[in-house]
Amino acid sequence: MYISVDFQPLVSNTLLILLIVPLVALALAGIFFRQRGSLIRSLAVAALIAALFNPIVVNEEREPLKSVVAVIADRSQSQDIGVRSADTDAALAQVQAALARLPQFEVRTVESGRSAENDDATSTRLFGALNGAFRDVPPARIGGAIMITDGQIHDIPANKSGLGFNAPVHGLITGTPNEIDRRIQFVRAPRFGLTGKPQQITYKVTGAGEPLGGRAGVRVRVNGTEVSSQDAIIGEDMPLEVTLPRAGVNIVEIIVDTVPGELTEVNNRAVAMIDGIRENLRVLLVSGEPHNGERTWRNLLKSDASVDLVHFTILRPPEKQDSTPINELSLIAFPTRELFVERITDFDLIIFDRYQHRDVLPLLYYDYINDYVQRGGALLIAAGPEYAGNMSIANTPLLSVLPAVPTGNIEERAFYPRLSEQGKRHPVTRGLEGSTQEPPNWSRWFRVIDVNKPEGEVVMNAGDRPLLVLNRLGEGRVGMFLSDQGWLWARGFEGGGPHAALYRRIAHWLMKEPELEEEALTAKGSGRNLEIRRQTMAKTADPASIITPSGKTQSVPLAETEPGVFTASVPMEEIGLYQVANGDLTTLAHVGPVDAPEFADNVSTTAKLDPLTRETGGGARRLRESADQASIEIPNIVASRGAASASGDNWIGLRPTNETVLKSVDRLPLFSGFLGLAAMIFLLGGMWYREGK
Repeated sequence: MYISVDFQPLVSNTLLILLIVPLVALALAGIFFRQRGSLIRSLAVAALIAALFNPIVVNEEREPLKSVVAVIADRSQSQDIGVRSADTDAALAQVQAALARLPQFEVRTVESGRSAENDDATSTRLFGALNGAFRDVPPARIGGAIMITDGQIHDIPANKSGLGFNAPVHGLITGTPNEIDRRIQFVRAPRFGLTGKPQQITYKVTGAGEPLGGRAGVRVRVNGTEVSSQDAIIGEDMPLEVTLPRAGVNIVEIIVDTVPGELTEVNNRAVAMIDGIRENLRVLLVSGEPHNGERTWRNLLKSDASVDLVHFTILRPPEKQDSTPINELSLIAFPTRELFVERITDFDLIIFDRYQHRDVLPLLYYDYINDYVQRGGALLIAAGPEYAGNMSIANTPLLSVLPAVPTGNIEERAFYPRLSEQGKRHPVTRGLEGSTQEPPNWSRWFRVIDVNKPEGEVVMNAGDRPLLVLNRLGEGRVGMFLSDQGWLWARGFEGGGPHAALYRRIAHWLMKEPELEEEALTAKGSGRNLEIRRQTMAKTADPASIITPSGKTQSVPLAETEPGVFTASVPMEEIGLYQVANGDLTTLAHVGPVDAPEFADNVSTTAKLDPLTRETGGGARRLRESADQASIEIPNIVASRGAASASGDNWIGLRPTNETVLKSVDRLPLFSGFLGLAAMIFLLGGMWYREGK
């Protein structure tokens, strides 16, 4: 019950002053001159003034409001270490039970730090969660906050003015004193690097509880394969040299040995993701008999900035003799020995475009080409009518690497090149623009070379005849185009066709571009999601197996999103390096930032939170004072009003608010109704009575 007096004048302030001033002056004059009846006149004037002011007694019924208290539980990944998570659960339950016994507090519990959809979860941002809990609460109603955490918080305000309220903040710290943890990190690592070339990297090993200058063993892995090991000096920058084996993303891991009693192995490895860039690919193009599409391959390869092209056209074969002196010929001799013996391994791809054997190359040199392919080289045959003739290269020792042998027949008829069932799934031809329509949305061709049953994969057909054959041989690859009509697409005949995309894919598949592998497994982190892509010629794909950074395993089904491609996108709670397997294929992917603050320091501490909590009147204390302590201990929680400090040896305080909410109001006017009338009559009557004597 709250009683107060309120005034609601019956007239305006101006009129009130005009009435009161003369009356008060007359009353005071009577008292000053000691006139008879002046006292009762003064009382009558006072009663009249009180009636004009209209005093009202207000009786308010108010209900006290509760103070709002936030309990913030740290659920970040570093809290999974040891018994920290269990201690957090136990402390949270005890704090909630203690606050339940204090009815003056409204408790809001927030669990923060583990959000698979928020990149901020890579750092522990408890004060952001605290601000969210108090967003709709006036500062006067905030009673304080209790944070259950390991102390590694990354958004602590510089001082209490950054909190936005004036109430104690307390920290209950998980973990134990004198923890030991070793960490390795990259100091400098390139984002890009040339494949096959050494890359210079710098890393550093640090250790909480370890002396500087000690030594630690470090292992180096590239794409999951261990490539070297060395000793690192703790606390010093260490040089490292690695070679990127492939184009695209390469994952470089450095792993430091653990020490006895170490908190966690999560930060014992560091990951750098380096994009491998190939030096220019070297291609040897040998053109034989001139034809309409002779420059199609040349123009395409010359337009690719990543290709160094060496092109020779055989214009004067050995059997063509005339009387022109050699020194008057503008042609240069074909450097067969230099190209096919001395420098053949310098080329990533050899293309024979309508080339026929006319004693330009000695037969022995075809054996060199065979050996080049078997050892990992790439060969492409763009065949025309010469392939079915007597001078065909199929009649040379090159036959052993050719995927198809000609029958001697040449079919000259109009046909649409179509993808085979294999071609619809093969990365070279899959999704080729215009291939999904019937007939395909590209021009017809008019010639195909007939061959016996080919080896390898037929990805394009000319009716019932093979048109494009791709084959693996030893460590190398061979492709064969059984028509020389591709130039019709390049010239725009009947609208043309996707010759550039097709030719480029063929060339890059032959040169082992990872993205064009028929059987491939790739994975990458996208935000907090792990995206898996399985490329296969099979019609189904088994579920992918995932090993998380903490060693847990899970199986993820893959769904076919296009022919030959199966994918999955899985939200992940943990930050770090994931191992993904499917069948015989394995790959690595890193989810979250590679330098996440969450793993910068895993040692629990009171030092970070202590200055702010003391400034607010609270404090930061450990739940366990030693590793062998049987159970946690939380301080008593009390309501403290007006004290400068809200923390003691075995207690912490929260401040109740003085705010209330109005339930009802009773109003009693003092000078209205019978009471006011009786008072006025009594005083005026008394004044007249006194004046009558």
